[in-house]
Amino acid sequence: MSGSATDNSAIFFAHEEVRESQIEMISDGIDILSEGGFLLAAAPTGIGKTAAALASSLQASFDNNLSPERPKIIFMTGRQSQHRIVVDTVRKINSRIPDGVPKITLVDLIGREGMCEYVDRSTGRCNCEGEIVEESRKTRRSDMRKKLLEQPRHVDWSVKYGRARKVCSWATARMSAGHADILVCDYNHVFVEDVREASLPAMGIELENSILIVDEAHNLPDRIRSGLERRVTDDVFRRALDNIEEYKGNLEKIDSKLELPESSQLMDVQSLEKQVKALQEPMNNWLQKKKLENEKTKGDDLRISTQDFLDVFSRATEGVLEGDETDEISRILLMIRRLFSVTIDEEEDADDEEQNDCTRIAEMLEICIKFRSSSALSLVFDELLDSPRITCHLLDPSVVGKLVFERCRGSILMSGTLFPPEMYSDILGIPMTKSVCKIYSSDFPIENRPVLIASDVTSKYTEREVSIPVIGQHVRAVIENTNGNVAIFAPSYSMLERIHSDFENLGWSSKIILKEEQRMSKGRVESMISKLYEQKEMGGAVIFGVLNGKLSEGVDYSDNILDALVCIGLPLAPPSAKQDALIEYFTNKFDRNRAWKYASLQPAVNSILQALGRPIRKKQDRAIIVLLEKRILERRVSDCMPSMMKMQTSNPSRTAERVKAFFDI
Repeated sequence: MSGSATDNSAIFFAHEEVRESQIEMISDGIDILSEGGFLLAAAPTGIGKTAAALASSLQASFDNNLSPERPKIIFMTGRQSQHRIVVDTVRKINSRIPDGVPKITLVDLIGREGMCEYVDRSTGRCNCEGEIVEESRKTRRSDMRKKLLEQPRHVDWSVKYGRARKVCSWATARMSAGHADILVCDYNHVFVEDVREASLPAMGIELENSILIVDEAHNLPDRIRSGLERRVTDDVFRRALDNIEEYKGNLEKIDSKLELPESSQLMDVQSLEKQVKALQEPMNNWLQKKKLENEKTKGDDLRISTQDFLDVFSRATEGVLEGDETDEISRILLMIRRLFSVTIDEEEDADDEEQNDCTRIAEMLEICIKFRSSSALSLVFDELLDSPRITCHLLDPSVVGKLVFERCRGSILMSGTLFPPEMYSDILGIPMTKSVCKIYSSDFPIENRPVLIASDVTSKYTEREVSIPVIGQHVRAVIENTNGNVAIFAPSYSMLERIHSDFENLGWSSKIILKEEQRMSKGRVESMISKLYEQKEMGGAVIFGVLNGKLSEGVDYSDNILDALVCIGLPLAPPSAKQDALIEYFTNKFDRNRAWKYASLQPAVNSILQALGRPIRKKQDRAIIVLLEKRILERRVSDCMPSMMKMQTSNPSRTAERVKAFFDI
């Protein structure tokens, strides 16, 4: 492949010029995908991962002779901004495709709630098409499908077009996806079993004949885990009974109005009502017992047995119904079916805590039964929100990932912090014999992003109080000597509050102060980023956030809007029942050293690496980085970071000198 990207393997490359790192990644991708393999690519921000992954996937798809139908490409990403980048990249590919080669078709899809104005949760129907008659509905969807396939369009276009012409953009996108070369969607469409089995077949897409591109793949393990995380509180069971009584009343009215005998649905919900009433006191007593056990440990939470949780349901419902199942699992499964059947009228803007609690309990029970004999699931009791609650945590993403990767036709997993890629191969259950793990170098000048590491501070608990004042000195040195905007990321919200309080009213600087809050809305985040652009030429701003937060991972700081970045500490996961269970599980599956690295150390380092990727988005961008954590200088931590990172040690006076010198160039 040449630098001008003109040979056969570059037919599907979006740009006139190609970087050396892209040449390598495209070549690797084609070779690996042509054999049905997996490329795990740790590729720095800005090297053009999206263009490289699409070029190699499309080439491998068009070259594929193993099946009568060309493989589909499913591009998965959790960010809508990346959806737009994929769409724009495919448009550029089409503008460069030579005559005689078919143009690439693409469908961009997000969740139904984001595409339909209103979805009735009880019926699963939307109001997009109003009173449109069937024949007109078919015609309108057909017209929209043609437009979706004639050129790549972002989902925003689909939503606007659908609402203007009274056609469901979500349903039309799904019916179009099977006819497209590329589907752009969220991870859930593939890695959440219920969603996958409901969506892919409906779209005419077979996982067995699909090439998967996983963007920001460092997030995939946690996204898989969250897909099986459910939580119930003591109030859930009371609210579930309210749901059941409401549903029963609606069925009674229908049967009475139609002068019908009791329907099977009504008899089912009457049985369910008896079971849930019988469950109230035993469940409350069990939760109180766990509360006392937790108090004795003097901790915040407590691991509990999955079988112990199921036993509460089994014992409480035994003998409640005449002729009911005697086998405990069969009885709970029947109860699950009854719980799922309960539908209620919900407020359109209801949040998660106000939604159908019968469904919440049913999903929790379903997961517990599925994993009742597996150590891959851990249940945790806590009262962190002043209410007893049980949460189920999937510890091992490979129980989901392995099945997906074994079925698909190959995959590219990529991220600037997919590091080390071998760890993600282990955790996700990707077949090692067909995997290639690569770390690609950045073409960006190293001198444009110098990294200083403070050798005199740490967020380690035993030394934190001594370090806090010195951390403040480093932060002040950066703010005073930076021409423009500064981002400060702390390891936790509690430390963020301490650091931020010292700089809340600068006085000695013209920079304004912005601070991340927990559970900030998308609009609030966008407003804060807009402030950075406004202040860029007016002395700048200081934005305070947390590592692993919305500002340190979910935001693209384009146009070199950040001039300096400070990361405070090493954000190791705090002790908890869940963390203990994870380390124990990984120790049994791998070994003690890998367990600590996979569960604690590497995720903490990767959250810093994610933050480091925020300021530098293009080759010409410049920013200085200051890491306020001396543990990064230890070999066990530095070994978790890319070797190409050029780092220098620092103290407050040195930090001031280096930052000033950087902006004086």
